[in-house]
Amino acid sequence: MSYQAFLKEIEKGLPSPVYLCHASDIFLHREAVEAIRRTVPEPERDFNLHIYDLLLPGDEGIPFGQILDVANTVSFFGGKRITVLLLNLQKLSKKEMESLSTHIMSPPDNSVLVLLHLGSLGKEAREKLGRVKPLSLDIREAEIPAWIMQRALARGIKITDKASDYLIGLVGPDLGLLASEIEKISLLGKTTIGADDIADIVTGERSFGIFDLVNALRSKDPERVFRIYKTLRETSEDYGLIGALNWQYGRSMQTSRTPAEKAYLLKVFEILHSTDREIKSSGRTFPMEYMLVRLLRL
Repeated sequence: MSYQAFLKEIEKGLPSPVYLCHASDIFLHREAVEAIRRTVPEPERDFNLHIYDLLLPGDEGIPFGQILDVANTVSFFGGKRITVLLLNLQKLSKKEMESLSTHIMSPPDNSVLVLLHLGSLGKEAREKLGRVKPLSLDIREAEIPAWIMQRALARGIKITDKASDYLIGLVGPDLGLLASEIEKISLLGKTTIGADDIADIVTGERSFGIFDLVNALRSKDPERVFRIYKTLRETSEDYGLIGALNWQYGRSMQTSRTPAEKAYLLKVFEILHSTDREIKSSGRTFPMEYMLVRLLRL
C-alpha cells in the first residue's frame, strides 16, 4: 500500500528535505496534511508549519516567491520547519517551476517541503522535479479492506472481514464516505464490529431491515415490499440500500445450489447495477420504486 510508505516517513519524522506526493483523491491529501500537522508540537505550529492550498482563493494569489521565502526561513525552537503546498503543479509558470527546481537542489537545513499534487504528475513536473522521487498516496481498491481495518484499529475497534466487505458494499470505494462511516461505528461502544452492527447503523433501530425487504421480494408481496421500503428510506440513502441489497443477495449467491437459483440472483444483480447507474446519472424518475417492481416480477 503506497500510502503506508508515506506513513512510515511520518513515523521517522520526515527525514527527507523534500517530498513530492500525488494522489487522485483529495481526501488522501487532507489525510496527509493532518498526519504532517501532528508531527509538529502544537506550541510550534504557528511558527514551524505553513500550509498553502493554491486551489483556494485566499492562497492562489500569494506570490510563489513569497512561499519559497517561507520555506527557506530558519526554523524556530530548533525544530523542523515544514511547508506544505497543496496544489496542481501544472498551475505554476515555467519561471515558478524553475524556482522550485532550484530550491529542491539546495534546500535549507532543518526544513521540509512537501509538495502535494492532485492526479498524475505532468511531463514538466516530472522533468523539473526529477531529483525527488514521487510518492503515490493512492490506495488501490483491493487495498481498501486493509485500510478500513487499520483505520478502525486506530480508533480502538476491530472490524471483521465480513463487516468490512459489507461496509464497502454499502458505501462503495469512496474513502471519505468510508472514513465517515467508521467514525459513526466507533461511537457504538463495541470493541468488535460485525456486519449486523453496521446494518443496524444503516437501517437504524426499527422493526424492518434489509433481510425483511429481501424476504418480501422473494415472497412477491408488493404491499409489504413498499411498506418496508418506505420505512427504510426514512434514515437511509438509496445508494446505501442498494449496497445492502447487493450484500444480502451476495450471501445467497454463496449458498445457492441450483442453476435456477443462480440464474435468478444474476438477474437480481443486473437490476441492482442498472438502478445504481440510473441514480448516479439521474436518468429515471423514481428509480428505486421501478427497481422494486422489476425485482417483484422475477
